[in-house]
Amino acid sequence: MRSGRFVVGVDVGSTVLKCHVYDGAAALRGSSCRKLESLYPHPGWVELDPEVLWSQFIEAVKEAVQVAGVHMRQIAGLGISTQRSTFITWHRRTGKPFHNFISWQDLRCAELVNSWNRSLLLKVIHVIFTVLHFFTRNDRYLAPSSFTFSTKQASLKLSWVFKNLHEAEEAAKENNCCFGTIDTWLLYRLTKGSVYATDYSNASSTGVFEPFTKCWNPTLSSLLSIPMSIYPPVRDTSFNFGSSDSEIFGVPIPILALVADQQAAMFGECCFHPGDVKLTMGTGAFWNVNTGESLFSSWRGLYPLIGWKIGDEVVYLTEGSFSNVGTAIKWAQEINLFTDVHETAKMARSIADSEGVCFLPGFQVSVHDPYSCASFMGLKPSTTRNHLVRAMLESVAFRNKQLYDLIVKRINIPLRTIRADGGVSNNSFILQMTSDLINKKIEKPVNADMSSLGAAFLAGLASGLWADKEQLKKLRQVEAVFEPQKDSEEYKLAMDTWTQAMQHALQHW
Repeated sequence: MRSGRFVVGVDVGSTVLKCHVYDGAAALRGSSCRKLESLYPHPGWVELDPEVLWSQFIEAVKEAVQVAGVHMRQIAGLGISTQRSTFITWHRRTGKPFHNFISWQDLRCAELVNSWNRSLLLKVIHVIFTVLHFFTRNDRYLAPSSFTFSTKQASLKLSWVFKNLHEAEEAAKENNCCFGTIDTWLLYRLTKGSVYATDYSNASSTGVFEPFTKCWNPTLSSLLSIPMSIYPPVRDTSFNFGSSDSEIFGVPIPILALVADQQAAMFGECCFHPGDVKLTMGTGAFWNVNTGESLFSSWRGLYPLIGWKIGDEVVYLTEGSFSNVGTAIKWAQEINLFTDVHETAKMARSIADSEGVCFLPGFQVSVHDPYSCASFMGLKPSTTRNHLVRAMLESVAFRNKQLYDLIVKRINIPLRTIRADGGVSNNSFILQMTSDLINKKIEKPVNADMSSLGAAFLAGLASGLWADKEQLKKLRQVEAVFEPQKDSEEYKLAMDTWTQAMQHALQHW
């Protein structure tokens, strides 16, 4: 393997593309950032221009390496972390895309999702697999017994492509259609079409990959009229995928890791043991629990995923998530509720409580309604900006508490460390209140950009820059530890008011 002294981790998030160069001590040597502009061609549609994304990716890598003051020849490997379930299809022979990237946030299939989830066929499937599980006690049958479609998954949007885009349908018939999440497409472009693959973490996040069998799901694909020929081969997460074409960066750069963003953050936080918990708060919030070799089936808001596969090691995760965390805070800033996001914790602490004001961010534990919208309740003539800001921050902590309680109830693994990352983890009010509510210590790292670090760690392991995960654990740097300071009962009245407001809103959405 190449004997470079640095690794590059790129994180293609939902709103920002970040590239970081790390040395052998995992110290940040250079970075670059590009804002990703989403396209909204129709109401509810969310897309990304593949050519713009490609040029931003290349620019960011070149700039970060330049800022680090190193030469491309010194780069031992590149690790790529990407937002999940955002996908594209293209012509195998010409490389020409049939459409823009369709984002995980895209709602073009919202009515189809609701229709399928109410369908008699899905109810029959639930009954059949419930009976199978009852008689066999095989956990593999648990997942389909409670399976539901979501707008976040690629499955129904991929089905939409073959029903609505004649070119893609015709190419698939001729075995000339490629499907790929962002990682697959970037790998394809970096190698000028010579390598076509994804990894287990990205595949398991699409909704068309079966984590129990570790294969693309032929039954679901047949049900949705998706040709099996379109799927890429699935490789290990830390793996030599090949090298970038030398024309792109001047020298070939080994591509040594492809990983989904939440799984990358989990790896970056060194949550390597069963019971380790990672809480990422960025555009949305994601609770991930390392369940080791045990794969827990999905249950009303908790979903099983493959965390990573490295050689013979396969690590499974259970995930619970909710939307509109960073999105809502950014919106509040744009309407001038505050000028600097760092003010918000101070604003929230400047008052004793929110005076009954509740922020309803349109997320629920078990109801996936893409049409629900955010709102404030309990406004009074005495309500100030501080009350509104506090209500918004409290809603994140309350939702964290709900998901944590659900995880404790459903995952029969003792929870160990809880580590937070993502931009919103810089908000001390949210982290402290969450620690109080769940009565657990929460660690926050020095570097909040854990997805790019996780991708770099995985690439560094494949390159030999780091020997093993034990060495990575020694490189972790903790900036702050939040320990419970108040009894969770002190928040009971405020949380009960918020919960009642949520239930009231659900009845009227």
